[in-house]
Amino acid sequence: MSTEPEQKQLLHLVLGGELASLDGITFKDLAKLDIVGVFPNYATAHTAWKAKAQQTVDQAQTRYFIVHLHRLLDPETAKA
Repeated sequence: MSTEPEQKQLLHLVLGGELASLDGITFKDLAKLDIVGVFPNYATAHTAWKAKAQQTVDQAQTRYFIVHLHRLLDPETAKA
């Protein structure tokens, strides 16, 4: 049994892929979308995002994003 207080779970999704254009956020091929994963907080999502972004640094049209799922699931957490 843990004595540490439980932190509130704020889900984040990391995904990415090749964009159709550098001027927008439309993916070229949704079938090739890279779903990195769902993470329990921003810090772990950011770590995963950074690793993927660094792997694709030489591919100018490839971008990775962090989606704040908790804001979609519970708009009241948008303040968090």
